[in-house]
Amino acid sequence: MNLREVGRLRVLEALHAAPRSSRPELVRVTGLSRATVSSLIADLIAIGLVTEDESGDDAEPRRTGRPAQSLSLVPTAGYAIGADIGHQHVRVILCDLFGAVLWEHWVAKDVDRAPDETLDLVAVLVGRALQEAGVARSRVLGIGAGIASPVEKGSGALGAEGIMPGWVGLHLTEELRRRTALPVRVTNDANAGALAERMYGAGRQVGDMVYVRLSAGIGAGIVSSGRLLLGARGLAGEIGHLPLIADGLICRCGNRGCLETVASPVAIARLLSDSWGHQVAARDLPTLIEQRNTGALRAVRDAGDAVGRALSTLVTLLNPRLIVVGGDLAGAGEDILEPMRAGVRRHTLPSAAVGVEIVTGGLGDGAEVRGAAGLVLADAPLLLAAMPAEESAPA
Repeated sequence: MNLREVGRLRVLEALHAAPRSSRPELVRVTGLSRATVSSLIADLIAIGLVTEDESGDDAEPRRTGRPAQSLSLVPTAGYAIGADIGHQHVRVILCDLFGAVLWEHWVAKDVDRAPDETLDLVAVLVGRALQEAGVARSRVLGIGAGIASPVEKGSGALGAEGIMPGWVGLHLTEELRRRTALPVRVTNDANAGALAERMYGAGRQVGDMVYVRLSAGIGAGIVSSGRLLLGARGLAGEIGHLPLIADGLICRCGNRGCLETVASPVAIARLLSDSWGHQVAARDLPTLIEQRNTGALRAVRDAGDAVGRALSTLVTLLNPRLIVVGGDLAGAGEDILEPMRAGVRRHTLPSAAVGVEIVTGGLGDGAEVRGAAGLVLADAPLLLAAMPAEESAPA
């Protein structure tokens, strides 16, 4: 980058961080001269990336002269697509630069043994999103994909052994790029949920937090000092496979007594089926909880205690300020949250447990797909700065 390109990027970063700003504020934030900021803003307005509020409403007050006019990125100057690929569903959204969802579609799909069909479906939904929203493919900054599998950092290969059998070794980044002709970023669903809750939900302004996804798979997305903690290979946070019971059931990962074998919706449904002598499915749990069925409530609370015990290790090691709970079991509310809190208090170093708040997520079942889009939007300034001028200007 030359100096002007660096300056342009600084201005875009400042406007992305503070959606309404002014020239004097940009001078302070970027460290650029007033003349440089004015010149860069003129260029960005000309190519349609920035808009100026001519009325001066909500503008920064000044002691003398006209009020500083309000500047902001044009929300439709670029777009991001999010794809959430679960075990039993595919969800795709189209977002503007600030994460507002402009198009969304959800499809029930048996995903685990059908990678080609699933990825073809994602590509079809991406095409539908662009067509129905009237967005040119050239204006899309990229696709972010969250998937219910460990994802290796760098290569993007899926560590899906025993988890998504048909996907073992598949390189999701390359497969989606080939089908959509768009840049692709991939992470696991818990990391996507953590990113979304930090950007838009319960974890806004929280630099140290853990997002726990309690669904067919159990995983954690860890935010430390404001950044996702991925580990050497991108596999940090796989708490569903922490061993809790030495002689417990064999987990799909091949180990015995993992958290998923006692605290996932599938495990709870299996326990109730065995206890009651008739089939109970995971999808039945919300109704049973709503009806205040005593057996179901006991099973959910026991699961919450088990999750709390597993989280106590993370709390002792990482000292988060906030734990956000998402996934299917988050709908149980206090019936699962309170046993989790008790489990954390009972098994954590007391000084580390002080002040840790455990809450349900603010985005519901949309957290993972919004976080997937957020993978792209987090780098929107850099992507916009590199976008050719003729592609930048909104139609």
